[in-house]
Amino acid sequence: QVQLVESGGGLVQAGGSLRLSCAASGRTFSRDAMGWFRQAPGKEREFVAAISWSGRNTYHADSVKGRFTISRDNAKNTVYLQMNSLKPEDTAIYYCAVRNSGASYYTPGDFGSWGQGTQVTVSS
Repeated sequence: QVQLVESGGGLVQAGGSLRLSCAASGRTFSRDAMGWFRQAPGKEREFVAAISWSGRNTYHADSVKGRFTISRDNAKNTVYLQMNSLKPEDTAIYYCAVRNSGASYYTPGDFGSWGQGTQVTVSS
Protein backbone atom coordinates (compact mmCIF):
# COMPACT_ATOMS: atom_id res chain seq x y z
CA GLN A 1 0.00 0.00 0.00
CA VAL A 2 1.38 3.38 -1.05
CA GLN A 3 1.90 5.84 1.76
CA LEU A 4 3.16 9.43 1.69
CA VAL A 5 3.94 11.24 4.92
CA GLU A 6 4.66 14.96 4.93
CA SER A 7 6.55 16.69 7.73
CA GLY A 8 8.35 19.92 8.47
CA GLY A 9 5.43 22.32 8.61
CA GLY A 10 4.92 24.81 11.42
CA LEU A 11 4.53 28.43 12.41
CA VAL A 12 7.10 30.89 11.08
CA GLN A 13 7.36 34.65 10.77
CA ALA A 14 7.26 36.35 7.40
CA GLY A 15 10.67 36.21 5.78
CA GLY A 16 11.52 32.95 7.48
CA SER A 17 12.21 29.49 6.06
CA LEU A 18 10.90 25.97 6.35
CA ARG A 19 11.87 22.69 4.73
CA LEU A 20 9.10 20.22 4.05
CA SER A 21 9.79 16.53 3.57
CA CYS A 22 7.64 13.85 1.97
CA ALA A 23 8.65 10.30 2.81
CA ALA A 24 7.23 7.61 0.54
CA SER A 25 6.78 3.99 1.47
CA GLY A 26 5.08 0.90 0.13
CA ARG A 27 7.10 0.83 -3.04
CA THR A 28 9.95 2.71 -4.64
CA PHE A 29 9.11 6.04 -6.24
CA SER A 30 12.39 6.49 -8.04
CA ARG A 31 10.60 6.26 -11.41
CA ASP A 32 7.73 8.60 -10.50
CA ALA A 33 7.43 12.32 -10.86
CA MET A 34 6.32 13.94 -7.62
CA GLY A 35 4.64 17.19 -6.77
CA TRP A 36 3.76 19.59 -3.98
CA PHE A 37 0.38 21.29 -3.79
CA ARG A 38 -1.21 23.53 -1.20
CA GLN A 39 -4.68 24.43 -0.08
CA ALA A 40 -5.63 27.48 1.93
CA PRO A 41 -8.98 27.75 3.77
CA GLY A 42 -11.81 28.41 1.35
CA LYS A 43 -9.59 28.00 -1.69
CA GLU A 44 -8.96 25.26 -4.20
CA ARG A 45 -5.89 23.10 -4.05
CA GLU A 46 -3.15 24.66 -6.16
CA PHE A 47 0.10 23.57 -7.73
CA VAL A 48 3.30 24.60 -5.98
CA ALA A 49 6.13 22.57 -7.50
CA ALA A 50 6.90 19.29 -9.24
CA ILE A 51 9.97 17.26 -10.07
CA SER A 52 10.69 14.56 -12.64
CA TRP A 53 11.69 11.07 -11.55
CA SER A 54 15.37 11.79 -12.13
CA GLY A 55 15.27 15.22 -10.52
CA ARG A 56 16.63 16.70 -13.72
CA ASN A 57 13.49 18.71 -14.43
CA THR A 58 11.71 20.90 -11.91
CA TYR A 59 8.65 23.09 -12.19
CA HIS A 60 7.54 25.86 -9.84
CA ALA A 61 4.45 28.01 -9.70
CA ASP A 62 5.06 31.65 -10.57
CA SER A 63 4.00 32.65 -7.06
CA VAL A 64 6.89 30.71 -5.49
CA LYS A 65 9.63 30.97 -8.12
CA GLY A 66 12.86 32.22 -6.64
CA ARG A 67 11.67 31.42 -3.11
CA PHE A 68 10.80 27.69 -3.09
CA THR A 69 12.89 24.80 -4.41
CA ILE A 70 11.78 21.23 -4.92
CA SER A 71 14.31 18.41 -4.77
CA ARG A 72 14.41 14.66 -4.19
CA ASP A 73 16.62 11.91 -2.85
CA ASN A 74 15.63 8.67 -4.54
CA ALA A 75 17.88 6.64 -2.28
CA LYS A 76 15.73 7.82 0.64
CA ASN A 77 12.45 7.76 -1.28
CA THR A 78 11.95 11.34 -0.14
CA VAL A 79 10.97 14.60 -1.80
CA TYR A 80 11.70 18.01 -0.28
CA LEU A 81 10.37 21.53 -0.57
CA GLN A 82 12.71 24.23 0.65
CA MET A 83 10.70 27.38 1.33
CA ASN A 84 12.50 30.68 1.84
CA SER A 85 11.28 34.26 2.18
CA LEU A 86 7.91 33.01 3.31
CA LYS A 87 4.90 35.31 3.07
CA PRO A 88 1.58 35.27 4.93
CA GLU A 89 -0.11 34.26 1.66
CA ASP A 90 1.91 31.03 1.71
CA THR A 91 -0.17 29.89 4.67
CA ALA A 92 -1.87 26.62 3.73
CA ILE A 93 -1.85 22.89 4.15
CA TYR A 94 0.89 21.48 1.94
CA TYR A 95 0.47 18.09 0.30
CA CYS A 96 2.81 15.89 -1.68
CA ALA A 97 1.58 13.52 -4.34
CA VAL A 98 2.68 11.05 -6.99
CA ARG A 99 2.08 12.04 -10.60
CA ASN A 100 0.17 9.61 -12.76
CA SER A 101 2.32 8.34 -15.58
CA GLY A 102 2.15 10.55 -18.66
CA ALA A 103 -0.04 13.17 -16.97
CA SER A 104 0.61 16.88 -16.55
CA TYR A 105 2.76 18.27 -13.80
CA TYR A 106 0.38 21.02 -12.75
CA THR A 107 -3.11 19.63 -12.23
CA PRO A 108 -4.13 18.01 -8.93
CA GLY A 109 -6.35 15.57 -10.81
CA ASP A 110 -3.29 14.18 -12.60
CA PHE A 111 -1.75 13.06 -9.34
CA GLY A 112 -2.70 9.80 -7.68
CA SER A 113 -1.50 9.00 -4.18
CA TRP A 114 -1.59 11.88 -1.71
CA GLY A 115 -0.23 12.44 1.76
CA GLN A 116 -2.24 13.75 4.68
CA GLY A 117 -0.68 17.20 4.47
CA THR A 118 1.34 19.41 6.79
CA GLN A 119 0.23 22.84 8.00
CA VAL A 120 2.36 25.87 7.20
CA THR A 121 1.41 29.13 8.90
CA VAL A 122 3.26 32.36 8.18
CA SER A 123 2.63 35.27 10.51
CA SER A 124 3.05 38.88 9.47
